[in-house]
Amino acid sequence: MRQMLVVLAALAVSVGCGRSAVSENPASPVAAAAEAAETAAPVAGTSSVPATSSYREVTIPAGTTLALDLTSAVGSDTSKVEDAVRATLRQGVTVGGREVLPAGTAVTGAVTSAERSGRVKGRARIALRFTSLQHGGSRYDIQTQPITRVAPATKAKDATKIGIGAGAGAAIGALLGGGSGAAKGAAIGGAGGTGVVLATRGKEVQLGSGTNLTTKLTAPLTVRVPA
Repeated sequence: MRQMLVVLAALAVSVGCGRSAVSENPASPVAAAAEAAETAAPVAGTSSVPATSSYREVTIPAGTTLALDLTSAVGSDTSKVEDAVRATLRQGVTVGGREVLPAGTAVTGAVTSAERSGRVKGRARIALRFTSLQHGGSRYDIQTQPITRVAPATKAKDATKIGIGAGAGAAIGALLGGGSGAAKGAAIGGAGGTGVVLATRGKEVQLGSGTNLTTKLTAPLTVRVPA
């Protein structure tokens, strides 16, 4: 009988300790999971997924005019083939009544030909072509018509220089030796005028920063714009 009482007392103590442990540590696995889920839940009115902008593609047709302002200078006597050329759109480009490329869009290209003027013949010329543009953080390859500028002819001025030289020589020759002197003077003066022409180059082609240029797309261009 005494042994049975001892066993019952031991069981009572064990049950009491178990209840005490549960009351002191209420965080069961189920409760812990619920608490973790509650902590991870986003605050009302916020989103853990960043918003993404939507875009659509728009095609600019071939033949579209690009009005440009140079931002770098080029010249027939200073530039070399493959030198970089930079410009910006002077006017925005629209498709279907909506602006696709705004004014100020950066456009780049290169010099394709540069020839100085000759002393006897050959007019100065400069040629360039634009091949890419920057828009919306992206670079697009473009195909455009070449742009060429040629110096004006100087034949009339050259003839004037020779004529003035011949006339001056004839006048001086006439004063010194009469008719024959005039003829000799004219020949000498003309030769002098020709020498001046041969020693002088014609005008060069200079396109400074801010020069207005115009070209056209020779192939369609597809760009991404906000939807």
